[in-house]
Amino acid sequence: MSEPYDYDLIVVGAGGAGLAAAIAAAQDGARVLLLESETEVGGSTQLSAGLLTAAGTGVQAALGVEDSPARMFQHYMDLNQWRVLPGPVRMFCEESSTIVDWVTDLGVEIPAQISHSAHMPGLSRAGVEDVWRGHVPKDQGYGLVVALDKARARLGVDLALGSRVDDVLIRDGEVAGVVVEDTEITAPSVVIASGGLAADPELVAKYFPETSVAGEALFVVAAPGSRGDHIGIAERHGLSLFGEGWGLLLVTAEFQRYHHWQSGFPPPSRIHVNTDGRRCMDEDAPYAVSPGILKDHGGWVWSVFDESARTALPEGYADWTADRISEEVAKGVVRRAETLEELAGLMEVPAENLAASVERFNEMFRNGRDEDFLRHETLAGKGAGPHLDPIGSGPFYAVRMMPAELVCTHTGLQIDAHTRVVKTDGRVVPGLFAAGEAAGGILGERYVGGGNSVAHALVLGRVAGRESARRAAEINEKQKEAADA
Repeated sequence: MSEPYDYDLIVVGAGGAGLAAAIAAAQDGARVLLLESETEVGGSTQLSAGLLTAAGTGVQAALGVEDSPARMFQHYMDLNQWRVLPGPVRMFCEESSTIVDWVTDLGVEIPAQISHSAHMPGLSRAGVEDVWRGHVPKDQGYGLVVALDKARARLGVDLALGSRVDDVLIRDGEVAGVVVEDTEITAPSVVIASGGLAADPELVAKYFPETSVAGEALFVVAAPGSRGDHIGIAERHGLSLFGEGWGLLLVTAEFQRYHHWQSGFPPPSRIHVNTDGRRCMDEDAPYAVSPGILKDHGGWVWSVFDESARTALPEGYADWTADRISEEVAKGVVRRAETLEELAGLMEVPAENLAASVERFNEMFRNGRDEDFLRHETLAGKGAGPHLDPIGSGPFYAVRMMPAELVCTHTGLQIDAHTRVVKTDGRVVPGLFAAGEAAGGILGERYVGGGNSVAHALVLGRVAGRESARRAAEINEKQKEAADA
């Protein structure tokens, strides 16, 4: 009897989610085709630190960190004010406990050691976790993708690069395959793992309007394939979307155009003040929550630092260097003045408020304790000391900080706790699954911590792959029984 389908599973997108789905299905014996619109695998996962947020792992246990999926679930839901979908979130938290072992078995190295940044392998505090859950792999997101792609090849998963899917085939209410350049490729299951929509400005404006605060300063670090292909699929087939208005924006300087790996970092001795000239936040607040803090202050704040801080910036970066600051002064983007009073005038804030804020900042960090915003604790989490140099040597500088770096978007195909895609009438589409940014329901308004999106991609991909393989096995068994009858 000839095979009724070309494959058991077709995966759309070869980023972290797609690779995980293909591998998991192949491990369970499924015949898998992996389609990627770009010329290489990896997607946005390849551009990331590869950080995985996970609970109840062996790495945590080895370091004496007590944690559980139940604890992660409660924290995750509370931080997102229970506005995400409880069933899928619980699945995500429970499955996260084994994802570290799974990628380790595939060749990824995550040592059981403390890490003080997202770029040092080990266990890190990478966001607003109640306990440390950030698992940093060796060689970052690139190394993670390399290991996954090697596993994909070992398992015999077919890969087609430069193959953008035009649509999903749905016949008699069930998935039947995909269409690529007017060619139908059949399979009883399809996993949509095509990434987010950050690379399409029109979709960004529609589904993540908060990005408009940054204006022309907005820049995108997501993979170029993140063009929102899942949105068109949803419109054509009556699929439900979830997560509109949500995504991850990082707070950056107005002149910044690159992710911090390339841009560099602002000086430690800096103070963030609002339009009243008053200090309003921990300058090192986790990126998971800092855009929300800025929202309470009109969408942006001023970052103020002095000449000593400027000249101490290391060379070799694209944005945060001493010379680049001077260039931005000449353009009028960075304000510069010989005194704080003059700087306040350029910032259009009350001079007495700015002076008082800087004075208090200097006093607290001379003593190593930030009584107002507890930044000394944030610094400790990064392995840095709590004593910062005073802001006191003119000339002084000010630059606007705003949520201008678009990393990922959270509007995706609504899924259930098995990663099955839900229609607008609430029913699932048999054989249709979603993972990564193309899946909606788990990534919320508040990005829980470093590694949230990468773990989300791998966990959902793995679950979708398993579910697809199970469906294929059931269909094949029925066909065998029919043939034997």
